[in-house]
Amino acid sequence: MNLNKLTIKSQESLQRAQQIAMEKGHALIEPGHIFLGILAVDQNIAPALFKEVGANFDAVKKTAEQIVEGFPKVTTGTEGQNLSRAANEALQKATIAARKLKDEYITLEHLILGLFNTKDTISQLMKDVGLSQKSLETSINNLRKGSRSVTSSAEGSYNALEKYAINLNERARFGKLDPVIGRDEEIRRVLHILARRTKNNPILIGQPGVGKTAIVEGLAHRIVEGDVPEDLQDKEIFALDMGALIAGAKYQGEFEERLKGVVNEVIGAEGQIFLFIDEIHTLVGAGKSGGAMDAANILKPALARGELRAIGATTLDEYQKYFETDKALERRFQQVLVDEPSEEDAISILRGLKDRYEAHHKINIKDEAVVAAVQLSTRYISDRFLPDKAIDLIDEAAARLRLEMNSMPEELDEVERKIRQLEIEREAIKREGETNKLDSLSQEIANLEESRRSLKSQWEEERGLVLGIQKAKAELEQLKNQSARAEREGNFSEAAELRYGRIPDVESEISELQINMLEKQGNTKMLVREEVLAEDIAQIVSKWTGVPVTRMLKSEREKLVHLEEELHKRVVGQDEAVEAVSDAIRRSRT
Repeated sequence: MNLNKLTIKSQESLQRAQQIAMEKGHALIEPGHIFLGILAVDQNIAPALFKEVGANFDAVKKTAEQIVEGFPKVTTGTEGQNLSRAANEALQKATIAARKLKDEYITLEHLILGLFNTKDTISQLMKDVGLSQKSLETSINNLRKGSRSVTSSAEGSYNALEKYAINLNERARFGKLDPVIGRDEEIRRVLHILARRTKNNPILIGQPGVGKTAIVEGLAHRIVEGDVPEDLQDKEIFALDMGALIAGAKYQGEFEERLKGVVNEVIGAEGQIFLFIDEIHTLVGAGKSGGAMDAANILKPALARGELRAIGATTLDEYQKYFETDKALERRFQQVLVDEPSEEDAISILRGLKDRYEAHHKINIKDEAVVAAVQLSTRYISDRFLPDKAIDLIDEAAARLRLEMNSMPEELDEVERKIRQLEIEREAIKREGETNKLDSLSQEIANLEESRRSLKSQWEEERGLVLGIQKAKAELEQLKNQSARAEREGNFSEAAELRYGRIPDVESEISELQINMLEKQGNTKMLVREEVLAEDIAQIVSKWTGVPVTRMLKSEREKLVHLEEELHKRVVGQDEAVEAVSDAIRRSRT
């Protein structure tokens, strides 16, 4: 057998088999060692083959380990140096299987076929769990999807989309993507480009944080809901996971092999799959070393022929740096410029996302907080872009309030500390025997303990109300997702039951709890606050920028009225100049 014709994974599995035999003190490498070696170097192929016939893979693995443990041990110093007759036969059968499938390299699945066709306990184990020659060959064909083993890293390209990409349609279907508000014009432009016959690959270009990825997620939502032209119905969008693609690619060409596997699966889908490549500039130059071609050159031929349907996303700077210098690649894509939304649009986007953040943090976000997040981020955070910076402010303010809700209120904490302090004092006075002081302290401690009981009771009652509202809101979000899914799947009886039965019940429960909450707010000062206000947003901006909160919350009108006073804090005299500058600023603002 020519070892150079084994794939890297197959070579590693045989090395691991030898290692297992040596560790366990077995004289020869048996088929059982090879089987465990295969399982040690790859956790995808063998489980997939056993899963096809409905076998319990964990039970198979455990039985194989027990078989290997039962082999006789020796201490001759030559443990695991040679193959047994059965193991040799398995490798020869693997070579025949590779030749039969017209493969250039012997892969892990060839080794499994070889093990199956030997007269050994491992072969019998496979047959006992329901594997047959036909079922194995069918499973291998399903796994490979028609591809052949032509390189030493062939296994990396199997089920490439499943391993190295994320199905956005699936995520949209199960409500795991945030709703996309607005951006209709950009989504429409992407749809126009995708519907073209040639050069039908859009590339979204815009500053970081303006919502390029959200546009593709919005497109996935529309496809799932059927809100796209007939030509694009039932299409699927897969987002390439660059981290998974690069991780563990140790050998030269392994990364390219994986990418080629993804590209081939997309091509094999015959236009049914769009490949979304976020930060697409990372592919230009990726894998390049010495005389090797970079990853972008793997995409170019398929893009040119129109076989690969891709959607790219990158920033303006990266586009100029990588794409404008590679004219061949630039011609394959059609530009879609994504501008920063206006303040009004950003407020609309945040209002649409508000429910998601309320459900996640289990609190309420007031509309004034949404408006403040957009306005204050525009005014004070100039190095980032809307809507991303405003969303981050809302998220952080909500997270902060959530942590405060779960911790003891300040008023109760102060009473607790005061009681502890007075108890220490009382113990000290007891030693001195001053009865008057002792009685006075005991009375004060008793009053504080009464106050503590009252505050604790109030806190627990308020927390109970808040937790009830949170639980009901989480249930409402879940029911809405179930209703939307039932409607999409045509299960109208379930959708009607949810929409007109359970959802209104939960909504009325939330309203009732909120009325109770408002009544409590009217009667006493609340210890638990569950609403994010404009002030909370201002505090976060203040922490990010160092600008005092009071200055931020002053209205524009107030600032303009007192402009002369502010200028006179820095400028001595010069009354006419200060007045002229103030008037000019006021005129420019009206």
